[in-house]
Amino acid sequence: MVGVFSFARHLLFWERSMPCAERSEVDSPPAALLTRSAAVLFAPNPPRISFARRLLFICFVAMLAFKMERRSTMQNIGALIENLRKLPNETEYVEFKRDFTEPEKEAKDICALANAAAAHDASAAYKIWGIDDATHEIVGTSFNPKSRKKGNQELEMWLRQHLSANAHFEFIEHEHRGLDVVVLKIWPAYHQPVQYDNIVYVRTGSCTQKLTHGSTRESELWKKIQQEVFEDQIAIEDVAEKDVPDLLDVDAYFRLTGTTRPEQIETVIHYFLEEGMLLRQDNGLLSITNLGVLLFAKTLDLFPTVRRKAVRVMLYSGRGRIDLMKERVFNQGYAVSMESLYDYVMELVPAKEDIRGALRTTVTAYPSIAVRELISNALIHQDFTVTGAAPLIEFFDHRVEFTNPGSPLVDVDRIVNDPPRSRNEKLAALMRRLHMCEEAGSGWDKIISACEHFRMPAPKIEIREERSMRVSLRQAVAYKDLSPQERLDACYWHSCICYAQGDFATNQSLRDRFGLKSSNASQISRLIKEAIDRNLIKPVDPDTSFRYMKYEPSWA
Repeated sequence: MVGVFSFARHLLFWERSMPCAERSEVDSPPAALLTRSAAVLFAPNPPRISFARRLLFICFVAMLAFKMERRSTMQNIGALIENLRKLPNETEYVEFKRDFTEPEKEAKDICALANAAAAHDASAAYKIWGIDDATHEIVGTSFNPKSRKKGNQELEMWLRQHLSANAHFEFIEHEHRGLDVVVLKIWPAYHQPVQYDNIVYVRTGSCTQKLTHGSTRESELWKKIQQEVFEDQIAIEDVAEKDVPDLLDVDAYFRLTGTTRPEQIETVIHYFLEEGMLLRQDNGLLSITNLGVLLFAKTLDLFPTVRRKAVRVMLYSGRGRIDLMKERVFNQGYAVSMESLYDYVMELVPAKEDIRGALRTTVTAYPSIAVRELISNALIHQDFTVTGAAPLIEFFDHRVEFTNPGSPLVDVDRIVNDPPRSRNEKLAALMRRLHMCEEAGSGWDKIISACEHFRMPAPKIEIREERSMRVSLRQAVAYKDLSPQERLDACYWHSCICYAQGDFATNQSLRDRFGLKSSNASQISRLIKEAIDRNLIKPVDPDTSFRYMKYEPSWA
């Protein structure tokens, strides 16, 4: 053990010689202590210590981290109990009892408390044994959830068998002021009301009762539960104020909002609470929401709810996915990594130099504004309930594809002209405030217009088994090299963008879109006729002379 402590001092001296950004701080949380110690020991240039002694030290740090975490947890439970005792009365999601009664009664209470927490937007519901329900004095309890049984079955196993699968709860045994207390933490109902033996129970004041089927209260509970959005859900709990900057890049928030960062951590926390990225818990600590980690996490992998949501960029050789040349994962929050992601993607976009007179300019194969909008769309409009999938950007010869989990909420054929809809409203609103995307509804106008300016085929939009949306951009080609379907798509989207701008498509505007001369008017006339026959576009006034005919989308 003496050798371990000697080694620890050696390690600490070596670590403090590292750049400040790479060092572990004395007040780091236990998980960070273990992670950073491992990073130091297995870094490319570690201290000159044998591998066996490194492993020995990691075991030592793991034990230390466990003790720190346990001590921190016990302190958090004590603070929670004291905060709940301060309530003037029991609530629909907080109940006190001296001792355990019957398993059936407790199961009904768990069901009702979970539904009450959802109905009142509470982060959790609590039932605490060992506290008098009238005076809130600590009296202690003989209830032991580990030894208590229902028949020959352990209590917790019996409860989980009789409660619906969406019931999430945890028994916590704690000694408080020298007396035994048991805290039952119950998470809010999710997806649907929690049931006990297929019956929904709710709380009225401090009483538990059946929920009447078809009642207004049932309708309101369902509506409340189904309104819960991914951004508001908890990514991590029990975070101290001083630890927030270890997990979230708070500097990036103030930089992107153009606000001077306050010196006091309490004021920093206030900003994040106001944005809904942090929530204050009953025990005085903080929870970080999915919104906070999605945008500002220093490392997404630290948070199970968003671990698989990091953006991936892949570069292939050829037209297929056989030969992968390069891959990069952007494992920081979207707001933190947006600029580096965009810069990296644009580095992969083919480019050439265009020399006109004395000026030399770089011309990219894909318009930068379209690339940026498609990146933003992939982030904002993804369906976070699709597990194991994340935004993906893939480069092939002559095309690039942007894929996000989830199908669009609007008809793809009306994506330019329909009112905008987003399944992640809070994420979209905050990203707009951070200047990461355009105002709602203007993105696709810019994408289509930019592709027309570059004389590219229209973006190809694919819905893949209702599980993902893919948008493909293809490099510019001559009109004669476009497939019949690509010509029709370009004609349709041109009429849509003209309609969105209060104008109409014409033979002339389509020739300009494809870069054709007036001598090619007959080709465009044939394309227009086919588009009309396929019910893609229609004449604005069928009685107008063919030479002055104007066209709009068929649904206009």
